[in-house]
Amino acid sequence: MVATTTWEGAFAKAAGAEDVKVLVPHSVGHAPDYDPKPSDLTTVASADFVLYAPFEPYAEKIKEAAGSKAKLIEVGLDNDAAKVRAEVKRLAGLFGTEGAGATWNEEFDTEYARLGKDLKAGWPGGKRPTVVSQVFTTWAAKMAGADTVGTYGPEAVSPKQLADLSAKKPDLVLGNAHMSSGEVLPGSGARQVDIVNYPDGDLDLLKVYRDAAAEWKKAVDAS
Repeated sequence: MVATTTWEGAFAKAAGAEDVKVLVPHSVGHAPDYDPKPSDLTTVASADFVLYAPFEPYAEKIKEAAGSKAKLIEVGLDNDAAKVRAEVKRLAGLFGTEGAGATWNEEFDTEYARLGKDLKAGWPGGKRPTVVSQVFTTWAAKMAGADTVGTYGPEAVSPKQLADLSAKKPDLVLGNAHMSSGEVLPGSGARQVDIVNYPDGDLDLLKVYRDAAAEWKKAVDAS
């Protein structure tokens, strides 16, 4: 089984896949910028399953290389908890690993609830924090039980957006570590937390949630 990035690879692993080869190295900060090598396309051509995301610029190259041999699977890359559960269940059904997918979803539910409870217990003064979030990191705000008062991206924040979002006086700003543009709301007084969406090379999707929770807690404790 081949996955274009560690994100698709982590979904595959969660769904029960055991032998997952990832094309884009985890060290590539912005995976869509990656240009597949000829050896990558050869790997795709010999795979049984190929997982990709439609927003990846090289998706068409991947599909062409797969030809008629590999089963192409478009993966919905979104770390929102409900969407993750549904996608893992769907992939497990395609792989014939329904039992493994169900087991992972149970583990995910337990860990997600634990992290959420811990983050809510750490609300400063017991008050629900307000957040401005990049559109692809709203899942982290939801996990923490925060009130998302505004979103931005994926394009750069315009001067009008900057003024409008700053006027909401958020406690925190959630940035996207893979699409970083520096400080999002300079001068607003909001502490910024850069959230990582892509798992490490170990393809552990749960670690993404643990790491996001740890970064959130550091920002809250420092405020």
